[in-house]
Amino acid sequence: MTDTLRPVETAVPEASDTPQKLKRSIGIVGGTLLTLSCVTPASTLFVVVPDLFGSLGTATALTIAIGSLLCVAVAFCYSELGTLVPSAGGEYAMVSTLAGRLAGWLVFVLSLLVVMVVPPVIAMGTADYLAPIVDLDPSLAGAGVMLLATLAGLLDLRANAWITGVFLVLEVIAAAVVAVLGFAHAERGPDSLVSMQVAGADGGTDTVTALLIVSGLAIALFVTQGFSTAVYLSEEMENPRRNVARTVLATLGLSAVIILVPVVAITLGASNLDELAGGDISTMVTAWSNSAVGTFVSLCVALAIINAGIVMVIQNSRVLFASARDKAWPAPVNNVLAKLGRFGSPWVATLTVGVPGAALCFVNLDTLYGVTGVSVTGMYLLVAVAALLSRRGTHKHGPAWRMPLWPAMPVLLIAVLVYILSQQETSYLLWTGGITAVATLYWALYLRPRRDTRWLVSIPTDE
Repeated sequence: MTDTLRPVETAVPEASDTPQKLKRSIGIVGGTLLTLSCVTPASTLFVVVPDLFGSLGTATALTIAIGSLLCVAVAFCYSELGTLVPSAGGEYAMVSTLAGRLAGWLVFVLSLLVVMVVPPVIAMGTADYLAPIVDLDPSLAGAGVMLLATLAGLLDLRANAWITGVFLVLEVIAAAVVAVLGFAHAERGPDSLVSMQVAGADGGTDTVTALLIVSGLAIALFVTQGFSTAVYLSEEMENPRRNVARTVLATLGLSAVIILVPVVAITLGASNLDELAGGDISTMVTAWSNSAVGTFVSLCVALAIINAGIVMVIQNSRVLFASARDKAWPAPVNNVLAKLGRFGSPWVATLTVGVPGAALCFVNLDTLYGVTGVSVTGMYLLVAVAALLSRRGTHKHGPAWRMPLWPAMPVLLIAVLVYILSQQETSYLLWTGGITAVATLYWALYLRPRRDTRWLVSIPTDE
């Protein structure tokens, strides 16, 4: 039986029959603070980068630098599309509008996978950095961080910008301390940054191949991935046509510096390749200074992780809210997820992403780092395709920030991202592919047959 719209007098009200609008309450400073907090440079430096040291050794800084340069092209795509399609739906709203509804749905699933998995994984690292003052179970500590972040996410966005701003200052200080100490205790010269050496399993030294660097680029892209948060916040930014692009580019530049400079310092300051591969940055800091400084840095990192949790919950809830407003789910689910609380935040969506995040802290999520890297790369690929299509028809003359070197920039980015995906581990590709296949089935069996009443991506406009 063909699915049709109900007559107006008998229609069941749904979340997007009267589209809810988020309140515009932040400018470029607040947006940059929130977005940079989602990149969470210090927690990335202390939680994600050590894994890269283990596999890439002295080539870690070079790999992150290459990833940051690639992210400039990605940031250009986000800036143009985020100002052309300013919606809390972020990537999926942009891609749906420009590349089709199925492509937008797949981007939504990939982005939801990234933002749902990363917060609890990072949150579980809190216990390690609180160890100097209290001994906590990593799962319990992570769950506590996620619940605290959920409570903060229920507040007004402007209040959260100030909270995350204070935490951000502390984590930048921690990164600066690491950089100063590493450079002051340098054991090798700048030429070591391109020497491509890593500690071998037999106690010797191995050479890092170009292929290994390409494989590591998926994680390197993830290192600064949070700059896309500016797009999710575009619906709550004042003058989004201008401020979204400025926030995206400013955040990418700041995060690259805050992460890359300490990575260079650690590479130069590590006493040997084995210590560098171990990636225990807190121990290095203590060796370079004293236990008090090591404790201070560890506590700053713990606050950075809490900060990241708050911003990621805020971001995730906006994505889920927007998907309900755009009727991605059955009507009762849409109605509930699109509810706004007294502070103007989507409180049901916030609880929906925060509470399960706390539960995920009790699950072994180690392998999902690789899946997250593949998902981020795939998401960037689809965004680049949408950017390639952004100047067709009515979109050609739409009010938006326009990237330089179009269409060469998105074309080059597409080619590079496809190659990076081809070099990832098969298991990570299969996991991500399986999730994408399930999402495609949901599209084919539920959303597509109801194309007139489901997945109606809306772009809010100011009155």
